[in-house]
Amino acid sequence: MVENHGPLWAGLRSLPEMSEGQFRRWADLLERRTGMSLPEERRSFLVTNVGARMREIGCEDYEEYFQRLHSGVLGHVEWATLVHRLTVHETRFYRHPASLDYLRRAFLPDTLEGCPRPYRIQAWSVGCASGEETYTLAMLLDQRLRELGAKPYVAVTGTDLSLDALAAARRGVYHPLRVGSLPAHLSQRYLEKLQDGRYRVNVGLRRRVCFAQLNILDLASATLGPMDIIYCQNVLIYFDKLRRHRILGQLAARLAPGGVLVLGSGEAAGWRAEGLQRVQRRGVLAYRRPLAERGSA
Repeated sequence: MVENHGPLWAGLRSLPEMSEGQFRRWADLLERRTGMSLPEERRSFLVTNVGARMREIGCEDYEEYFQRLHSGVLGHVEWATLVHRLTVHETRFYRHPASLDYLRRAFLPDTLEGCPRPYRIQAWSVGCASGEETYTLAMLLDQRLRELGAKPYVAVTGTDLSLDALAAARRGVYHPLRVGSLPAHLSQRYLEKLQDGRYRVNVGLRRRVCFAQLNILDLASATLGPMDIIYCQNVLIYFDKLRRHRILGQLAARLAPGGVLVLGSGEAAGWRAEGLQRVQRRGVLAYRRPLAERGSA
């Protein structure tokens, strides 16, 4: 005799296939609310992540779940949970050494030459996810400015759409695998090892980093700027070309004179960076606002 476990095993049952019409409806919702473009070849990504969340809450019908996302306050809460699944991507400390090396070895010394002390740097990590990139920037800036001979003022802001990711970023606690690529001298100075083997960003650095929710579609209304560094890597690849170029223009408008916009490979294809100069450095995609504008401001 087979025992009937009922709802206990409901989460193990396969969900029905997502039809073409259902996929387009879900893709349109995601694009409308987040700006992310989801082509047909990424249908499995959508099905996997939406399906996983549906199983967690015991929902077996795409239409029912779609309507739940539109049901007032509870719908907003559920959307915040789902959007974390759909928009937070792989990240880790010191993810793109070439870009970080450019900031440390070239951008900072050049920018600060002749500037009064204490040095003041404002940086913005766009699409910061769980904070690894944001803290990496803060570490690099703090260390390099100290090497240049004065106690610096560094303020780094990380923004993301996912509230869950931002909560993790504010905690600043990470699995060893996430910090493995961080240079030892930075790890020793800015991280503390916890009893469970994880690492926490020390309180001194956490106090200099701010995290805030921001939908990249709402950049026009964001209060951030002017920025010396805008770091936006592996974010724009999820948007169509027209929207990507519009976002790039809005980010560029937030650059201070002499400021730099650092992007990921291929994220600015076809973009006319008016008023900016392409950084000529191997392995780096970045655009800089001319320093000359300082004198004319």
